[in-house]
Amino acid sequence: MTSTSIGAGTDSPEAHLPREERRRRTEAAILEAARALFAESGFEKTTIRAVAAKAGIDPALVMQYYGNKEGLFAASARWQVDHKRIGSAALGDIPHIAIEDLFATFEDPSHRDETIALLRNCLTHDSALEIVRDEVMCETQEMIARTIGGDDAELRAGLLGSTMMGLILGRYLLELPAVKAASREDLERVLLPILEALVNPPATS
Repeated sequence: MTSTSIGAGTDSPEAHLPREERRRRTEAAILEAARALFAESGFEKTTIRAVAAKAGIDPALVMQYYGNKEGLFAASARWQVDHKRIGSAALGDIPHIAIEDLFATFEDPSHRDETIALLRNCLTHDSALEIVRDEVMCETQEMIARTIGGDDAELRAGLLGSTMMGLILGRYLLELPAVKAASREDLERVLLPILEALVNPPATS
């Protein structure tokens, strides 16, 4: 097998697609396979070779796109939701986008189970936890901190991320009854004032 994109053979219809579109489809196939295997087998047991086999491509191509298993896991954790959207949002939009992204990630039935299983990897494997913290969460929080500004911007961005992570743990992993049963409207009603207070520092005299 050669390190070519999916369906890139000369007889394949995809051979006539623009190079960037072929790349996008190949990346999507890799990430879909990776998310499924990380969810099913866990971080330690998932291999680059297994992901490549599930995606129907050469393992060298997975390495070319993502470098190693750690990079692939980080990309898998980012996939489905554009985490840079909240990082580039206007200050007043950050609380709303934080909740929108959470629901888009965890409430969509097409990939909800896989997303929750990926999160469990972070609780059981130190390497997975470090990857999500350093390459996903910290990256997003740094962007949010720049938008917030001020001396305690990093703390406020970190607390916003911690608040959302607490909601994720309580609703989807621990399944605390009141949190699990709450509607999106109730969660927004209670959470938005808290998130808004975090991203809009009070004026000091």
